[in-house]
Amino acid sequence: MKKIVLTGGGTAGHVTPNIALVPKLKESGFEIKYIGTYNGMEKQLVEDAGLDYIGISSGKLRRYFSWKNFSDPFRVLKGYFEAKKFMKKYKPDVVFSKGGFVTVPVVYAASKYKIPVIIHESDMTPGLANKLCLPSAAKVCCNFPETVNNLPKDKAVLTGTPIRQELLHGNKEHARAYCGFTSDKPVLLVIGGSLGAASVNENVRKILPELLKEFQVIHICGKGKTDESIQLTGYVQYEYVQEQLPDMFALADVVISRAGANAICELAALSKPNLLIPLSAKASRGDQILNARSFERQGYSMVLEEEEITEASLLEAIRKLYQERNKYIAAMSAGKNLNSIQHIVNLIEECIHS
Repeated sequence: MKKIVLTGGGTAGHVTPNIALVPKLKESGFEIKYIGTYNGMEKQLVEDAGLDYIGISSGKLRRYFSWKNFSDPFRVLKGYFEAKKFMKKYKPDVVFSKGGFVTVPVVYAASKYKIPVIIHESDMTPGLANKLCLPSAAKVCCNFPETVNNLPKDKAVLTGTPIRQELLHGNKEHARAYCGFTSDKPVLLVIGGSLGAASVNENVRKILPELLKEFQVIHICGKGKTDESIQLTGYVQYEYVQEQLPDMFALADVVISRAGANAICELAALSKPNLLIPLSAKASRGDQILNARSFERQGYSMVLEEEEITEASLLEAIRKLYQERNKYIAAMSAGKNLNSIQHIVNLIEECIHS
């Protein structure tokens, strides 16, 4: 049986595309192992997907000063030796890396044993972990046409991002019953990514009295970010949703989201009109802003940057998005379908047999 190691962690965006590949990989005859950090959020997601999970030590890769920058290289080195030991014992045919700091020791260990590595970059520009892994990669899958120009020409392949297929088969009536909603108002879904988005949460809550006159609101807030003092008809909030998420997407007429690459690709696959509020460049490397502007250029999304948000501007943007929703649905429906899962599995097969 062919053997593959999947790796990626730190946020759900580094894990769910890997999990999306699993059914097709199994169908193609692969035995699958997953390497992540000892107790990262990826551990639960991977185990819930029924995969064997191997935890290793890892340190975070930072572009800013922190005292942990002095100790974390030793954690990465420990992770490298742990990954190397596993590679020697398991002898995988190929490694597929989705990014996040845990992947660096895994990719280096695979390279040591000449195991081919394919990495996937969802964002417009490569993150630091993927930049470090690039020299060891046989191929680099990417999500945006613009990204191909920032990668080695002999390695870059435009594949898009694997989307969890269950998202495409939601039942809106199940979600309506679950949320206790009626059918007389449209539904706004607010989702801030697996870690939540405090500023998005705060700004949405400020306009709830006005918003609920026109919409019903599903608010996925992030762990520890619900506000139990808010009890309003037509408003429901959850820390994190997994099983019911496909149904909630099916019910949503419009969506407010961060602009993580995985999240926006799911919105495009579902043709959901969306308002993107990218993570500010002050709090990130600016990748979400680039992602959002690319989707805006393609006619898939409306964009409102954090610094521009006021109660009036946010309310106006939501109303405009709903009024023009058919324009966005048409653009996304006409978009190029890359069949990402099959494309990536084909690349993995090619790497093994080359």
